[in-house]
Amino acid sequence: MKQKPFDTLQRPLRCLLPVVLMTLLPFTAGAEIRLPQFFSSGMVLQQQTEVRLWGWADQLGEGTAGKNISVTTSWNNRTYKARTDADGRFEVSVQTPSAGGPYTITYSDGKPLRLDNILIGEVWICSGQSNMEMQMKGFKGQPVEGAAEELLQCNDTQLRLFYGKRKASLTPLADLAGTWQEASAPSVREFSATAYYFGRALRRSLGVPVGLICTAFGGSACEAWMKADWLRAFPRVTLPWTEDDVKKLNQRCPTALFNGQLSPIIGFGMRGVIWYQGEDNVPRYDYYAPLFARMIEGWREEWKQGAFPFYYCQIAPYDYTLIDWDVNSALLREQQARVEQTVDNCRMAVLMDSGLEYGIHPRKKRQAGERLALLALSNTYGVKGLPDFAAYNGQVEFHGDTAVVAFDRSKEWVYFENGPHSQNFEVAGEDRVFHPAETWIERNRVYVRSKEVEKPVAVRYAFRNWAVGDLMCDGLPVSSFRTDDW
Repeated sequence: MKQKPFDTLQRPLRCLLPVVLMTLLPFTAGAEIRLPQFFSSGMVLQQQTEVRLWGWADQLGEGTAGKNISVTTSWNNRTYKARTDADGRFEVSVQTPSAGGPYTITYSDGKPLRLDNILIGEVWICSGQSNMEMQMKGFKGQPVEGAAEELLQCNDTQLRLFYGKRKASLTPLADLAGTWQEASAPSVREFSATAYYFGRALRRSLGVPVGLICTAFGGSACEAWMKADWLRAFPRVTLPWTEDDVKKLNQRCPTALFNGQLSPIIGFGMRGVIWYQGEDNVPRYDYYAPLFARMIEGWREEWKQGAFPFYYCQIAPYDYTLIDWDVNSALLREQQARVEQTVDNCRMAVLMDSGLEYGIHPRKKRQAGERLALLALSNTYGVKGLPDFAAYNGQVEFHGDTAVVAFDRSKEWVYFENGPHSQNFEVAGEDRVFHPAETWIERNRVYVRSKEVEKPVAVRYAFRNWAVGDLMCDGLPVSSFRTDDW
């Protein structure tokens, strides 16, 4: 069926949008003031900034536009005034102090609504697909390594978790279902393992309250987390036009998760974002770098907090032939590695040593969360003494039968994890046929050669679906890479 132009189809949707949003607002019988579920008792607000608080103050259908609202914050005993608009919505911006609490916030339109046990600290949004969504309890038959031990010691009243419910939508929603909970065995068991380990590391290092909002969906495409306007630059992306399209494609439907799971929380004051996604885009690897970069840029535009920190996991190795995908996932990892070189305040955590050959959901979620935390602590919070990921940036020289590869950010020099040599390097000559190579290291340079290649012109490291990364620097793995573009 021939699709109609985007603008033509959006016009009726825009007319219906206020009605759609009003039908999706949180509602409590008899309550005058209603708030999104992520504004509730037990939440964490970002410290030392202005945070937005919003809600609605009319019964559905009553149309009480222009009602006066007051919002009082206990940390400074200040009252902020607002007035509802035609849809009953109100918003105030409140100044937050340095980390601490618990505090209260009292809303009133004549009848008070009080939120208790509010902490002020560091807030992060945690998003992506199944490897971000994967709970500490794991999936069926797919455990998280070390989960039992962690659940024995995870109690922390200063670490608060909000796990957003899955929801794909054709139109932007006003609320994200979920509840704030303190870290404990029951709550951590049901929360993202990657996000939890990230938050735990921040708590231990910074010593302030930490709030994590996880909004993820297994199997989701990057395109699903983007607005339609951003996707126009990518001709291969087919945009959804009907609810049937959303139902059919669900989490892979372009725009559906931006509308259903991100749009509701945009504007919630936070420090930054952590992201773990890419597996679904492996078959469409060739434009992932500009696509992902546009997504990050778009989120920043929507949040209006400037170039906030954005840290992401490179997908871990896995044998994609097990799901009949005839594509090399190293090509997607390569695209991911390019993004941190082109997007400001954006860094990648490498997981080359943390994959699972027969499972797309690696068990080593502690490594994923803690490596994201290393990036945040070093680059956002200025914590000194932490290691950094070495980077290959095209630095290769060829001397006779030997290739010499050098690395940036490798002051501590590179090394092989399991001995003086690696089985993950290959070289090719002018015929473009790659052969296994012998290797050795001097300082931050890897020397590579093969008896089968008299004059090499290209080097690859772990550039295949499945590999156990063994090239390390300062305790952290180096990404797979290639020096060619064949």
